[in-house]
Amino acid sequence: MKILIIEDEAFAASALESLILELRPETKVLDKIESIEEAVEWFDLNPSPDLIFCDIHLSDGNSFEIFKSREIKSPVIFTTAYDEYAIEAFKVNSVDYLLKPISKKELAEAIKKYEDLKGTNMSREIQNLQGLLQNTLTGTMPVEKKSRFMVKSGQTIKTVSSEDIALFLAEEGVVLLTTFKGKRYVINYTLDQLEELLSAERFFRANRQLIVNIDAVKEVNPYFKGRLHLVLSGGLAGEQIISSNKASAFKEWLDL
Repeated sequence: MKILIIEDEAFAASALESLILELRPETKVLDKIESIEEAVEWFDLNPSPDLIFCDIHLSDGNSFEIFKSREIKSPVIFTTAYDEYAIEAFKVNSVDYLLKPISKKELAEAIKKYEDLKGTNMSREIQNLQGLLQNTLTGTMPVEKKSRFMVKSGQTIKTVSSEDIALFLAEEGVVLLTTFKGKRYVINYTLDQLEELLSAERFFRANRQLIVNIDAVKEVNPYFKGRLHLVLSGGLAGEQIISSNKASAFKEWLDL
């Protein structure tokens, strides 16, 4: 099986490649591509792969632009952190749709699905999958929030459970994931994106720089002009101020 990986996070692409080769050692990874521009050029110069693994949110835009600008007949397994793209993903030659961080079990099931569809009328099967996905997302099933994040520590890629995360802090142009043990990791999400992905019961957007875990809140004190002064456990992220327009919602979140 010859595959192409389109993923703008280098460590995520490497982690995906390692998982694929662990599951299917005979697989040949033709290339790992980081952008829409690079992907379009690659498809102009190379024959189609057997299967494409494609992240949806790339550094230079939405990867669906690749499929709009070029006729690509290879089946696709999309990878993303965002449920909102699911329906559009299945308008392309999508075999499956995996939410990050990708588990080995879910990846194995997606590859098996591709292998089962190979040699059949794949376009018809993909239409059936799209219909099933539409029914799921428009039904009563709740959208699952992220329960873990992939982070890089040196050359090692590891997962951190959401329950172990004390806060997310925007600082000097990057977003840092900080655990209760004080470990800090740079992650490729904005706070706006994280606000949609995290459980609202556990995490709160305190201000423009901070999303905090409820278990990390040590003290809340009145501050000037209706604002709140927030002290976090272990001195994490220093002292923070919650604006007056968020103060009521924050108190309600804490059940004060």
